[in-house]
Amino acid sequence: MAKLQAAIVAVTPFQQNCAILWDAETRRGAVIDPGGDAGRIRAAIAGRGVIVEKILLTHGHIDHAGGASELREALSVPIEGPDERDRFLLDNLARQGQAYGIGDARAVTPDRWLAEGDSVAIGGHEFAVRHCPGHTPGHVVFIAARLRLAILGDVLFHGSIGRTDFPYGDGDALLRAIRDKLLVLDDEVAFLCGHGPGSTIGAERRDNPFLQGLAE
Repeated sequence: MAKLQAAIVAVTPFQQNCAILWDAETRRGAVIDPGGDAGRIRAAIAGRGVIVEKILLTHGHIDHAGGASELREALSVPIEGPDERDRFLLDNLARQGQAYGIGDARAVTPDRWLAEGDSVAIGGHEFAVRHCPGHTPGHVVFIAARLRLAILGDVLFHGSIGRTDFPYGDGDALLRAIRDKLLVLDDEVAFLCGHGPGSTIGAERRDNPFLQGLAE
């Protein structure tokens, strides 16, 4: 059975993990969270012979979405996600860019907003959409239980969890989302996250200090 392959391009001064996922047989796939450095992302796509069908956004922070508008124009593909509750962040990407010295960020409106219960296809493989607020109000994650793979953005990291020290952040909501939507997954589910190395649900359930006692 064909499997998904992945490449990570660390973008922006925040070293955000822009992920390129594609089906090993068809070469069709998606770009997830192109926060910037669109030229480097395009070079990585070309170098692997990937046929990009869409861009997916987990949330509206500049390091995840700042390059989405430019990449959409370059590739002529639609943008899907995040949840519409992050519209205020996507509308203000240029201002975010000015604040962080990222001059090429542009506001973006997705072609399709996503919500809890939706699904998206990456290279013909179905991923369930789960709304996981807390880091941002409209943060979504993508889960393919059959493939034992999840794309978690800035919700859960290796050894840590997403920041919530923003005016719109909500630490309780983040922990509830992790408990109710991520810790219910099998231990063997591997995940890619927005910063740093990926991990598995089982490893984080066992070792992540922010999750101890959370599922009890």
